[in-house]
Amino acid sequence: MSNNRIPVTILTGFLGSGKTTLLNRILSENHGKKIAVIENEFGEVGVDNELVIDADEEIFEMNNGCICCTVRGDLIRILTRLTKRKDKLDMILVETTGMANPAPVAQTFWVDNDLQEQYSLDAIITMVDARHVKLHINDSDECKQQIAFADIAILNKTDLVSEQELKGVESAIRGINAMCEIYPAENAAVDLNKILDVNAFDLDKKVELNPKFGEEEFPFEAIVKYKLPKGKLLLELDEGPDPSIDILIKPYTNLESQKNEATVAFSGDAVEVKAQGELVLNQLLQLETTKSFQSFDLDSEEGEFVFFTQHGPDEFNMQLKQNGETIEPLEIIEIEHSHSHDDDVSSVGIEFTSPLNLEKFQTWMSGLLQVHGPDIFRCKGILNFSGTENRIVFQGVHMLFDAQPDRPWKSDEEKRNQLIFIGRNLDRQMLNNGIKGCLA
Repeated sequence: MSNNRIPVTILTGFLGSGKTTLLNRILSENHGKKIAVIENEFGEVGVDNELVIDADEEIFEMNNGCICCTVRGDLIRILTRLTKRKDKLDMILVETTGMANPAPVAQTFWVDNDLQEQYSLDAIITMVDARHVKLHINDSDECKQQIAFADIAILNKTDLVSEQELKGVESAIRGINAMCEIYPAENAAVDLNKILDVNAFDLDKKVELNPKFGEEEFPFEAIVKYKLPKGKLLLELDEGPDPSIDILIKPYTNLESQKNEATVAFSGDAVEVKAQGELVLNQLLQLETTKSFQSFDLDSEEGEFVFFTQHGPDEFNMQLKQNGETIEPLEIIEIEHSHSHDDDVSSVGIEFTSPLNLEKFQTWMSGLLQVHGPDIFRCKGILNFSGTENRIVFQGVHMLFDAQPDRPWKSDEEKRNQLIFIGRNLDRQMLNNGIKGCLA
């Protein structure tokens, strides 16, 4: 293995714990390193890229979604692109959404042989919000997993809790992960020499402590292997639980490498195919399943093929036929999904250009968080207030919120408001009406 591999730090932590604050500290330090930042967001409106300071570093945004499913394909795609660059990077930071389990992100660096040659996983850093973590640690799997898989836990916002509360949070972290380093911090101020380029990640230890850490996650639920005859075939589907199913068909070569290729394919856009349409090899296809029965044509050469299916083929009674005779699969590999998501958590994104009135906004936001604060895990955005030449960066966590002037609006940039609310039981209409009532 090459010693010239680029170190990668995964930065995780529950919503509002201070990941972007730490990221900005890293980018603004005078360390002379060339850093690429890869971000994944949870929510309809992408604002994290706007919240990262203007720096020489490059920011790559991954699509919305579960970082352990379709988004991992985006990550592989971006990392592969970075390997082709002539100017060498010193390090890469992957900032995950606050709703992500970091284990599948980490898996990217040992399941793909090409990436393994180029990158080494340096550490998983988890930001822990000392003030609010107790609201989530008992009922959020993601919050627990982020702490469980950390090499380093930064216990942030220590200035907002008492010494006794701080000891309680430290004890809770140790109860989940006895091995990680814990560094207390205010406003994410931590010695960067203790968290970057520290070679803290140890895969064997992680798997020993939690065997599920090494289990790969995929964005498809089954792999069906066929030996196909030459000629015209029909793929038949019954109506299923979803209006469509994504399928990728490939000539069989090497299943392990093809799983990675399929992961990348499933992170892209699928080509829609209507009933009686032609199926194409090596292309992610979206087949409609809104009628009780539909068929699709496939022209095949003789040989072995693999079908990667978004859902289990039995859910749609998937059958492959030639001249009315069913072709039985050689093998069906069902993919276990060990991760779970808090499906009650959703996001509401709001974007518009009209300027806001500062006083009206502060009054509305204070009232909103007093009533709905426990359910609003995170709110953040870039705001355009009447009479100000600067963008205003807005951040909120539960009952706390803050709005600070940022850089001036650029002459070629549209002044606009971009907000995202993430939480439980969010009322989209109420939030839209509330923010519109703050117009200047």
